[in-house]
Amino acid sequence: MDLYGTIWALLPPIVAIILALLTKEVYSSLFIGILVGAFMYADFNLVGMIEHTISVISSRLGDNGGIIVFLICLGIIVSLMQASGCSKAFGNWAARVIKTKKSSLIFTSLLGLFFCIDDYFNSLTTANIMRPITDKHKVSRARLAYNVDCTAAPICIIAPISSWAAAVASYVPPEVDADGYALFLSAIPFNLYAILTLTMLFTLAIMKFDFGSMRGYEYLAEVKGDIYGGTGDTYANISTVSNEKPAGKAIDMLLPVVVLIIGCVFGLTYTGGLFSGEGVGFIEAFSACDAYMGLPIGGLIALVFTVIYYFLRKIINLKQFTQCIPDGAVAMTPALFILTLSWGIEGICRESLGAAAFVESSFANSAFPMWLLPPILYLLGAFVSFATGTSWGTFGILIPITFAIFGYQVNDLCVICLSATLAGAVTGDHCSPISETAIMSSTAAQVDFMTHVMTQLPYALFTAGFSLIGFALMGLVRHWIVTPIMMAVIIIVLALMKRFYKNRPVKVKYVSKNIIKQ
Repeated sequence: MDLYGTIWALLPPIVAIILALLTKEVYSSLFIGILVGAFMYADFNLVGMIEHTISVISSRLGDNGGIIVFLICLGIIVSLMQASGCSKAFGNWAARVIKTKKSSLIFTSLLGLFFCIDDYFNSLTTANIMRPITDKHKVSRARLAYNVDCTAAPICIIAPISSWAAAVASYVPPEVDADGYALFLSAIPFNLYAILTLTMLFTLAIMKFDFGSMRGYEYLAEVKGDIYGGTGDTYANISTVSNEKPAGKAIDMLLPVVVLIIGCVFGLTYTGGLFSGEGVGFIEAFSACDAYMGLPIGGLIALVFTVIYYFLRKIINLKQFTQCIPDGAVAMTPALFILTLSWGIEGICRESLGAAAFVESSFANSAFPMWLLPPILYLLGAFVSFATGTSWGTFGILIPITFAIFGYQVNDLCVICLSATLAGAVTGDHCSPISETAIMSSTAAQVDFMTHVMTQLPYALFTAGFSLIGFALMGLVRHWIVTPIMMAVIIIVLALMKRFYKNRPVKVKYVSKNIIKQ
């Protein structure tokens, strides 16, 4: 039975989404989705299903080997930073500089912007550095977790040099008449949810304003001195300050990150022909770069620099170095596993079953109002990401479909729709109770997980509402000018809300069943 290019090609991702909703576990859900697709492709032959599953995953791993190298380099660099104690030294320096609660929140956000290379790296490093400082200035752990989560995925999805840029580029189908990395760059100004989330984050800190259940937790922290929000001794017994003097210094953490950024820029422009002697300009080289090769080049340059620099500084020894290699690789296992499964289901749906061909034929000669595509794809991306708990898995499912709608021809609306898909994936990830970045943020901030999810949810939905309106407008005007307009609108609305809340009493409402009421 020939199922290629039919509606049945959409069954594997639908199965994965339903299973993720039912089981609250994404790895097995994606894998079963792959098996379902391979079973269909093999004409319902079990041996053929196994062979095709192995063939597709092996092929996709080979095609994206450079991305795997880049992620492992990041993991090892983070592990080296932790072993050297330089992140702790940076925290000690920041504690001497930061004097107020507002400045502690702003500095936390700025630090998150600096660590834009990877969301796992961002969450763990920012929270561990800033936790003692925000505790000192009576910032609730729920608020710290929100800050950390908002400068993880949202900044990585609009950062030109990041693991997310590499992941997005890897999902762009080869039929598209443009480079995947260049398309990622062109989508950045249209990514409303990420940009509005960061706008809201800094606005709330500057205005010293919170709403929803977060307001109650901030009241407990600032007035009652309870930064844990009623969790009793669950987290209070975990020490956040160590008397041990770190071997490294603050500069030892900053230099590797700077070298990583410079190395990635070099690698990307090198693959784009900047140093070929053919007169290729910087912007042209950046647009024509090969992210699969350029980012690993930058990652390896940064890793070699970090190792040599740390040995010369004598802040790590040989035993620590050899241990950091497997530790760093293991730390990136969840990201690599999600990527592998996402590549697998993308390969099964697009190449084996022709999901993209079905979508393309469905929209060909259609009278569908195309201006509605950005808000629809935004909502669809949010739903899939919420159900699966992973932005990257959502990319693998929806990015090929997005390009198929336009027959793989890139135009202004296609780029906006790509951005809407990316923004929706981050939105769902922010709201999902099975989100890995949310789990990492709450763990690093040492706050109850459901407390983090439920205090962040009103903020995420607030931003999502404005993003949805903005994408509808973008579908009509097809211009990035919508982004600064929506930024201004959200700032004005927050200012009006602050005036409304000014004289209203604070109601402390615990949002997690795990809360120990005192």
